[in-house]
Amino acid sequence: MVIRMSVKTQSTSAPLFATPKDFDALQTHLSDRVSSLLISLVLMVGLSVVVLGSIYLSNRRIAAPLSVVLVPEERAAGRGDHAAGFAKDFAAPGEEEIEQISEPTLQQSLEAATSMVSTIIASMDTIESLASEASHGQGGLGDYRPPGLLGDGEDIIHRSQRWELKFTARNLQAYAAQLDYFNIELAAIGGGIRTVDYASKFSGTPQRKSGNSKEEERIYFIWRNGGAMEQYDRQLLQRAGVPLQGRQVLKFLSKAFEDQLAQLEYGYAQQVLGRPASPMELAKTIFECRPLSSGGYEWVVIDQRYRKVAPKAAGDRKK
Repeated sequence: MVIRMSVKTQSTSAPLFATPKDFDALQTHLSDRVSSLLISLVLMVGLSVVVLGSIYLSNRRIAAPLSVVLVPEERAAGRGDHAAGFAKDFAAPGEEEIEQISEPTLQQSLEAATSMVSTIIASMDTIESLASEASHGQGGLGDYRPPGLLGDGEDIIHRSQRWELKFTARNLQAYAAQLDYFNIELAAIGGGIRTVDYASKFSGTPQRKSGNSKEEERIYFIWRNGGAMEQYDRQLLQRAGVPLQGRQVLKFLSKAFEDQLAQLEYGYAQQVLGRPASPMELAKTIFECRPLSSGGYEWVVIDQRYRKVAPKAAGDRKK
């Protein structure tokens, strides 16, 4: 007997073509698209920061630390309150230098007359040689020394004459903060008042004091063109109770702050000239007060001008 059996086999092979349902499973979701876009933006921003940082560092002038030695300027020549001119005014003699008046003898009178004639002739020669120069409205021969404190010395423009300080403040409070940060004192002189009235610490309760002008040795500055900053000075002094009627407003610097500015001045000149600068070469230095990102303020040199030094002066400096 023959038994016939039929076996059905099932094919396990994958279909040759994908169905539409399979395509739907392969499509990206909206969240994937958003995350990819954010990653691309982050990469683009990071690359831009790197490029801009490289450009900034390549253009930034990084100077090596300089060893600057401050040159003392106590021997600077100046005419003080003497009028500008071509000769040299002398101070009036003191009482101890005046001789007692006595009746001269005949021989002394003859000698004095002879000496007087010689002196008059020499004086006439001197005046005639300078007559063309003194006829330009100088009010006489005057004093040939440069502006500055009265004294004899090298031909140096004093710091109070060659320095210019620029303040930048949006309001009175910001300006007062700059003055307090560098311990700058405001003062008023003149107006029939013999003393100098000072004021400081303007951010809080102003402090006021008075002193004698003859005892003041610090350098001071005044506003040349006036403007808002000069009005700020007057407002701050009024807050401190300082009378201002007919008075001149001054700005006094401490010795430590003066040395700080001098360090910046000579350091800037050394970078420009490539060598240590002489005080006689410095004609003008302009400083500007700038805020720091970390708080506080700093002074920077924004401009500097120089003058030629005479060969004789240069030779004396080398000695």
